[in-house]
Amino acid sequence: MATKKSTKRPLVIVESPAKARTISKFLGKDFMIEASVGHVRDLPANATEIPAKFKKEKWARLGIDVDDDFRPLYVVPKDKRDHMRKLKKLVKECSELYLATDEDREGESISWHLVEELNPKVEVKRLVFHEITKTAIEAALENPRDINSDLVEAQETRRIMDRLYGYSVSPLLWKKIKPKLSAGRVQSVAVRMIVERERERMAFVAADYWSIEGTFDGPEGDFSASLSTVGGKRLAIGKDFEQTTGKLKSDDKLHLTEELAKQLAERLEGKAATVTGLEQKPFTQRPSPPFTTSTLQQEAGGKLGFTAKRTMRAAQRLYENGYITYMRTDSTTLSTQAIAAARNLIEKTYGKQNLPEQPRAYQTKVKNAQEAHEAIRPAGDQFTDPKALGADMGDDERRVYELVWKRTVACQMRDATGKRTTLTLTIDDAEFTTTGRVIEFPGFRLAYVMQSADSQTDKAEDDKILPNVKVDDTVPSKAIVPEGHTTKPPARLTEASLIKELEARGIGRPSTYAAIIDTILRREYCFKKGSALVPTFTAFAVYNLMDEYLNYLVDYTFTAKMEDDLDEISNGREQRVTYLKRFFVNGNGKPGLRDRITEVEEKIDPRSVCTLSEYDFGELDGETVEVRVGRYGPFLACGGTSASLPDGIAPDELNKDKAIELIAKAKEGPKSLGSDPETGLPIYVKNGRFGPYFQRGDAETLGDEKPKMASLLADMDEDTVTLEDALAVLALPRSLGSAKTPDTDDGPGEEADILAYNGRFGPYLRWDKETRSIPPEDHLLKIDLKRALELFAEPKRRGGARRQAKVLKELGEHPENKVAVKVLDGRYGPYITDGKVNATVPKGEAIADINLQRAVELLAERSAKGPAKKKTKKAAAKKSTTKKAAKKKTAKKSASKKVSK
Repeated sequence: MATKKSTKRPLVIVESPAKARTISKFLGKDFMIEASVGHVRDLPANATEIPAKFKKEKWARLGIDVDDDFRPLYVVPKDKRDHMRKLKKLVKECSELYLATDEDREGESISWHLVEELNPKVEVKRLVFHEITKTAIEAALENPRDINSDLVEAQETRRIMDRLYGYSVSPLLWKKIKPKLSAGRVQSVAVRMIVERERERMAFVAADYWSIEGTFDGPEGDFSASLSTVGGKRLAIGKDFEQTTGKLKSDDKLHLTEELAKQLAERLEGKAATVTGLEQKPFTQRPSPPFTTSTLQQEAGGKLGFTAKRTMRAAQRLYENGYITYMRTDSTTLSTQAIAAARNLIEKTYGKQNLPEQPRAYQTKVKNAQEAHEAIRPAGDQFTDPKALGADMGDDERRVYELVWKRTVACQMRDATGKRTTLTLTIDDAEFTTTGRVIEFPGFRLAYVMQSADSQTDKAEDDKILPNVKVDDTVPSKAIVPEGHTTKPPARLTEASLIKELEARGIGRPSTYAAIIDTILRREYCFKKGSALVPTFTAFAVYNLMDEYLNYLVDYTFTAKMEDDLDEISNGREQRVTYLKRFFVNGNGKPGLRDRITEVEEKIDPRSVCTLSEYDFGELDGETVEVRVGRYGPFLACGGTSASLPDGIAPDELNKDKAIELIAKAKEGPKSLGSDPETGLPIYVKNGRFGPYFQRGDAETLGDEKPKMASLLADMDEDTVTLEDALAVLALPRSLGSAKTPDTDDGPGEEADILAYNGRFGPYLRWDKETRSIPPEDHLLKIDLKRALELFAEPKRRGGARRQAKVLKELGEHPENKVAVKVLDGRYGPYITDGKVNATVPKGEAIADINLQRAVELLAERSAKGPAKKKTKKAAAKKSTTKKAAKKKTAKKSASKKVSK
């Protein structure tokens, strides 16, 4: 009797649904392909995730049993449990299990966690590939390996150490500064860099200096040159002044003041110049190496204006769809296959003259770079032309791919060469110079020109045509014009320059930079002005505390050494437990983090660390004016008077005059507008953190009742508002009258009031369950019932019940179920739907950037989480006074229990 052929198939698990779809195109129906949808296990995020049997353990909240060799407690997050059940079912049905998570430490760790959680009874193999092409997948299947325990150890050590660091330092910040702050191994050092740059700006003293620009009449037309020396002394420019004093760094430069500049210009005006110098020098420009993660983030920031997060999101999609190699890498190495592809393309596209005799090799400068990985490059042995990118790729992906394609091709092309010419003209004792550059052989520049600090200067020189003159020629001057300048403070760090600085110091890893920047923005340690990262006053307080009491944790050398130590674990040269004990318990005769926190906690005076010593505003009426950080934001304090600092003010913009003005205004007290005729309570106009507002009554006299407050309307000015304005605003919402609501499928309409409100997002109307925004042409205090009914008769533009959601974007047909995928305007914001699954558009992603590919990913991720859990409705409280009191009593007991825990 013939043996029945097994119908079981191998199961391949990857991280993302997009990656699963791409791989399934190559492997076909002979394999089951499924996504883990990111991490499957982690340390408990909160108390509800701690298993019942561990809840009483003293280390349960930390999630790490320090006394048992730092044994971690891993749990499957609630939103992953349904998906894990699905994976376990598939593992039981498969013939063998292939783990094809990413090839870095994090990917290795995910594979290990999958094995630990799925407990497969079949053979397990690890697939590793750095690009998702058919050739790479087939090669990985032919050469599987085991899970690399050293890489897992390194990643788990990072995770444990980050938890120890965060869960030890963050509570200290909550107690001494304010709640919801966080600290982290790389995060805190990044905050230090941003704060220190702002300190430099605050200490900066501007200097004024002048220059003179000459316009000369050359044989081919007018050209300009700048005054460089007078009487043999070089003119001082911005970089020659001390930033903290505004004075010249040395006496060998001439500081041209306005008076001197105008006198000199007048003396030189109308005189002919003599050509006294004509110098030509050859130059060679080499192409930049292919992209690593950090250089891609920096270049996309400079050339495309992308944030690190946006760049990585686009790169992730390109990788998962088989267009580029793995995007988390610190290596500049290219495979022989990639070099051959680039050289063939160069010869075909740019000509053999642009191809060097030997392929270029680049040495990675980053310490402990994983050279086995490749640089970021187009995938495959034939690079896809940027114009031929699939229709499923959006504009961001196209622009990032074009950068990668150009940079990869350029790095294998010949150097650019040319001549730089410097022309010197002399009038009396004054020398003028001008520089031009001629590129004789463009080489790699045909494909790519790097974004750099010198690129604008180079471009200006490239465009500058110098006259055809020779030494001793006379050139008439047409205009001698003096120009004033003021030195500028050091530029704030941007995402790109912060990443560059972190990498240069060996702090953190390229794969974490985007997440670190996202965290410090979310935690409000900084905010953005244009592309600049501006630290908040809270960031100053946090850094000051750590610098004074836990200095080693924000020390650049120590933090870089931590990174080296973690790399030693991944190389198998350091033991995890030994290292963690040294860091947390004790090491080299010094107390570890745990004991240091205990030691400094009692020493730290909250008032002291929350008073920013960077500011010295002197006294007002005999009282010191101080800048402090409070629970609800930064404020000025002077004796018993305090004044909130305006939201969004940068630390270097707060000067003595501004501080004295705010305190003086606060000392005057709130402006009284009169008394409320109904209650007799005083009405004030005050100024708070979020702008001016009206207040009725005083907290001191009202007892348990809070004074009513209401923001001024957009067209009101705090200096001109009247008592009538205040009473009208404090009386909101105002009733416009009642009307019968429209009939619905649920039944006939009912009589209901139409109320006008001043909401968080502007004035609006409410009529039973329906709402409408009040347009700018109508006024909240003047709109009447007739106009309100007209607005309710119009279709609702956004949110609300009983309405058809507006289609914001049609994305096309879902590749699997062939259903139309759309972006709709929902009550709580835009969301993606295929009719069955709804996925919220992530915060920070523009609808214009959402394409079909990204939409399918989001739908798959949402589907993998399972149906949303419905909140259980609490039983309605009975109106009995006794029961209400009992309920309050129970709530108080429950709250006290939670605190004690």
